[in-house]
Amino acid sequence: MKVIGLLGGMSWESSIEYYRIVNERVRERAGGLHSAHCVMYSVDFAEIERLQVSGDWAEAGDRLAEAAAALAMAGADFVVLCTNTMHKVADQITVLPLLHLGDATADAVQKAGVTGVGLLGTAFTMEQDFYRDRLAAHGLDVLVPDEDDRAEVHRIIYEELVVGVVRDDSRDTYRKVIQRLVDRGAEGVILGCTEIELLVGQDDSPVPVFPTTRLHAELAADHALGLAPIPGSSQG
Repeated sequence: MKVIGLLGGMSWESSIEYYRIVNERVRERAGGLHSAHCVMYSVDFAEIERLQVSGDWAEAGDRLAEAAAALAMAGADFVVLCTNTMHKVADQITVLPLLHLGDATADAVQKAGVTGVGLLGTAFTMEQDFYRDRLAAHGLDVLVPDEDDRAEVHRIIYEELVVGVVRDDSRDTYRKVIQRLVDRGAEGVILGCTEIELLVGQDDSPVPVFPTTRLHAELAADHALGLAPIPGSSQG
């Protein structure tokens, strides 16, 4: 079994889910008492968030590259960056193969036969090109909420979900945002922030949802077991 390098802490609320899901997946696939070979480097999210807000993405990328190097030294065979937003600096992580969250998600969307998807996430993920373009490169048409909805989706992530607050009224807000995306033609909805799955799931949407944390973690486990390649690479 390959060793999974989990680069987390952004936020640790969702990093817990990564650890749980990769181990559940390995147990499901391998049976018995099997669990995942994995190591985790958890950053201080307050420091990363400060760099996000200031727009110092280069420094943020340098810090994640250093963390990835530590994972390599700890024996990781590949990196799983446990955050959608910070895939903006994914190209700076070169010390190990990277299982890109956008590729994992796009692969699942394509397998579901969906081409037009709504995207929920942080303002950075919804408004900047790095994530939408990655999805579009797989042939997907990506819709994002309007400006007011984007602001509220972002606020709920940073003010509530990353500190472990899950509110029924916020769930209702997300349901309404999802419905407006569906009304505009979305055939599916990507939950493109690793904390969103703490709030909403398939029962909250009239169309298929694509939970990026689960998709990413399960693919990582499958790759570690030799059951799936890293999308877009020749890695076995």
